[in-house]
Amino acid sequence: MTSNTVSSQNMKLEIVVIPVADVDRSIDFYKTLGWRLDADFPGENGFRVVQLTPPGSECSIIFGNGVSLAEPGSVQGLYLIVYDIEAARAELVERGVEVSEIFHDIGGIFHHAGTEGRVPGPDPERRDYASYASFSDPDGNGWILQEVRVRLPGR
Repeated sequence: MTSNTVSSQNMKLEIVVIPVADVDRSIDFYKTLGWRLDADFPGENGFRVVQLTPPGSECSIIFGNGVSLAEPGSVQGLYLIVYDIEAARAELVERGVEVSEIFHDIGGIFHHAGTEGRVPGPDPERRDYASYASFSDPDGNGWILQEVRVRLPGR
């Protein structure tokens, strides 16, 4: 007999695996963002696992050789939550990263996939969860900065 009860165990998202074509180029890129290099483990037959963590994050990314079957650049919609979108964008630009202009979505709820529905500038009311900027790593894996100053209740 199966049960639909919810477990009391905590489940924390710890790692997101992203596919890359050139491991060393990717290390350089993510270190340029100010991310901490946690591990770089070589294995047999070219196997390699690299882990980096964004500042203040409990979740890390892993990439390497032989760790993903996905095409490099195929991961989209990876969110980095920031307190001040303008400051975060400016810091990345200063570090040499090509970042979109700040935008909000025409529907005001959650941005559409790709660039559809983007309205220039931050959310006019500066609501939490409503202002964005985007960038990609050298392979095209897509990242979104999202401004959140006050989290929704229960978060």
